[in-house]
Amino acid sequence: MTPRPIPTALAVALLVGLATPGIAQNIERTAAQTAAAVEGVDLDQRLDAQVPLDLTFRNTDGELVRLRDLMRPGRPAILTLVFYECPMMCGEILNGLSLTLNELAFSAGEEFDVITVSFNAAETHLLARQNRQAYLAGYTRPAAEAGWHFLVGEQENIDALCDAVGFRYVYDERQDTFAHAAGIMILTPEGRVSKYFYGLVYPPAFVRLALVEASEGKIGTAVDRIMLFCYDWDPETGSYAFMAWRVTQVVTFIFTLGVGVFMYLLFKFDPARRRRVAPGAPA
Repeated sequence: MTPRPIPTALAVALLVGLATPGIAQNIERTAAQTAAAVEGVDLDQRLDAQVPLDLTFRNTDGELVRLRDLMRPGRPAILTLVFYECPMMCGEILNGLSLTLNELAFSAGEEFDVITVSFNAAETHLLARQNRQAYLAGYTRPAAEAGWHFLVGEQENIDALCDAVGFRYVYDERQDTFAHAAGIMILTPEGRVSKYFYGLVYPPAFVRLALVEASEGKIGTAVDRIMLFCYDWDPETGSYAFMAWRVTQVVTFIFTLGVGVFMYLLFKFDPARRRRVAPGAPA
C-alpha cells in the first residue's frame, strides 16, 4: 500500500511540536481549557415543556413584569436567551433574528411577540434598553414597540427559565464571559415550547410555519395550513422537511375528486340518457 503523504500544515505542526515541547504543551493546555469551558453547554430539546409564566423579570424601564403578562391570547412568541455585553455570538443571534423578522409579513406585536432575556444576572435594565433601541431601529414595524421585549432578571428566575427550555451555559472565568449555545425557541400562546431553531440563521419561511403551527392556525392563511400539511418538523435538524408522500395524497385526492365530479356531471347532463329515461319518450 502506498503511504499517504502528510499534509504540509500538519507536518510543520509536528516538527514544531517535536522541536519545541513547550509550544506543544501550551497548545494541549489551551485545548483542554477550551473543552472545559464548553463542557455542559447545550440547547436541549424540551418540546411541549411549560415555561414558568409566573417568573418575574425587569423590563427596559426597570419595572417588574411576569412572563405571563407578555403573552397574548392566540399569539405565539419567539424566545431568545442572550446576554447584552456578549462580545460575539449573542449579537449574531439577534442580528440573525432581526433579518428574519424583517423578511416576515407577520409583525411582532400583531401576529406574534418576541421575548429577549439576558441570562447574565449582573446586567441591568439600562443595558436592555440600549439593546432594545438598537434593534428596534433596524426593525421598523410600529407594533414592535409593544411586541419586542428586552428583559433582565435575578439568577433564580434566570435559572428556572433556562432549565425549562433546556438552555445550558457555563461561565468561563479565564475569558470572563459565558459559553453558550446559539438558537431561538418558538412558544405557544400558553407558554409551551413548540420549536427550536439552532444556529445563527433562521429561514423566514420555516419560522413563519412554526409561528402558524404554534398558534394552532389562529394566525396565517389557508396556504400556510396547506404548507404545514406538506412539511413535517424534524427535531434532529431543527427544520421542516418536505413530505412527498403527503403531497401524493393531496394530488391523489384532488384527482379522484375531479374524476368523481366529472362522472357525476357527465351522467346527470347526458342528453341521450335523459331521452332514454324520460316518461313517454319515443323509442
